[in-house]
Amino acid sequence: MIRTVEAVIDPHGNVKLIEPVELSGVRRAFVMILEDPGANDAAVLSERALAKDWEKPEEDAAWSHLQPPQ
Repeated sequence: MIRTVEAVIDPHGNVKLIEPVELSGVRRAFVMILEDPGANDAAVLSERALAKDWEKPEEDAAWSHLQPPQ
């Protein structure tokens, strides 16, 4: 089973998991380094401005063909 857990990496490369993880033995892991948590992502910054357009019924209808059947 593959699990994703959140961690932080300090400037020295030390990895600290945000939550405790119990494993039955040694495991391999991949580390994906994300943007600086203090950096402002353009998508996040524009979300509020775009929400008024996204939350319209006609937008839901226009994109409905991409939604999985219910």
